[in-house]
Amino acid sequence: MKRMLSFIITVLVLTGVMAFTTPGLLDKVRLGLDLKGGFEILYHAEPMEAGAELSRASLQKTAESLEKRANALGTSEPEVTTEGTDRIRLKIAGVTDEAEVRKKMKEPAVLTFRSAAEGDPQGTYSKIELVGSDFVEGAAEVQRNNLNQPEISIKIKDKDKFAEITKRLLGKEMAIYLDDQLLGNPPVVRAVLTDGTASISGHYTIDGARELADTINLGALPLKLTEKYSQSVGATLGKQSLDQTIKAGLVGSVIILIFMIGMYRLPGLLASFALILHTWLLIAVFVVADFTLTLPGIAAFILGIGMAVDANIITNERIREEMRSGKSILSSVKAGNKTSFRTVMDANVTTIIVAAVMFAFGTGAVKGFALILIVEIVLSIVTNLYFAHWLLTVLVKAGALKKPKQFGVKESDIRAL
Repeated sequence: MKRMLSFIITVLVLTGVMAFTTPGLLDKVRLGLDLKGGFEILYHAEPMEAGAELSRASLQKTAESLEKRANALGTSEPEVTTEGTDRIRLKIAGVTDEAEVRKKMKEPAVLTFRSAAEGDPQGTYSKIELVGSDFVEGAAEVQRNNLNQPEISIKIKDKDKFAEITKRLLGKEMAIYLDDQLLGNPPVVRAVLTDGTASISGHYTIDGARELADTINLGALPLKLTEKYSQSVGATLGKQSLDQTIKAGLVGSVIILIFMIGMYRLPGLLASFALILHTWLLIAVFVVADFTLTLPGIAAFILGIGMAVDANIITNERIREEMRSGKSILSSVKAGNKTSFRTVMDANVTTIIVAAVMFAFGTGAVKGFALILIVEIVLSIVTNLYFAHWLLTVLVKAGALKKPKQFGVKESDIRAL
């Protein structure tokens, strides 16, 4: 009785949670360009100055600068990632003026040191004193002062120019901007500096100081972006792709559930419930982890469901084979679960290894496909192996499954021991 009660409570609670939360989860899934519309550009980055070296830090900072620019333009959740040692991929959904965004994105990141001009309101700095090219390349680095606090040391190419600026702004603030974004609290000029070197100190954490040093080095070595690849998807085409994909997925899922129930009776119904739970958990992971759903992602989604169905079929067929050999219901379920577990786990582990290799060496859509496939397989192991096996074992021990025909096995097929 206790086993049956735990089974009923588990199924009812999970069903209620899935029914109540599914509409909200679906609305929160972030759609990719191929399902929502927008455009994607792959840039090749190189230093503006011939012979200069492209660093990983400057590439990452340029990517962050692109993301801030896209956000400032009011675009919908831009996605900017670095690939390899010299590429940046930009994805923007829901764009209305593609030409304007393209023009804005290609401009190099601009670093400026600014002071308050006459008539500027409090907290406004409109007069440009220094630009990125005024700094020595790669010279900004993090050090610790006498109080063991992090500070950033910098070097200026023109010592006389820097001496004039620090003399004029002695005791005043000089703000640091990347593009038009103010970086932290403006430091105060505390001495006239004649040797072209300075230290920027304040309430910085070590990570904050490193980030500012990287930004200054980026400004000293701005990167030129060359468009290597682009893809544009209209909003209407994206919606059609999504609608058709959902329709095909629903039809395929219904056919699978009917097949499982018709072929394996009550165990097939339990397997179908585990598949539904598996799908709900995957959608929840998409929302919680803020994954972007794309057509390759849906392909991985469908492939994972197909593997989950295979796992259930293998398990139920092993159980039926044990029954046909003349074993009892409980012995057949235990033996079938045990032998199928090894087979299914081997298949899942090898697929995870392949997907991990794809994720490590792939780019763009390949990386997304691999990541979703890995998540899908892990969820499949949890739901379609452990959970489905537990549900079936509980029903058998509770006495709800007593006859071979409830597993789709005919009495005439059972061999006497």
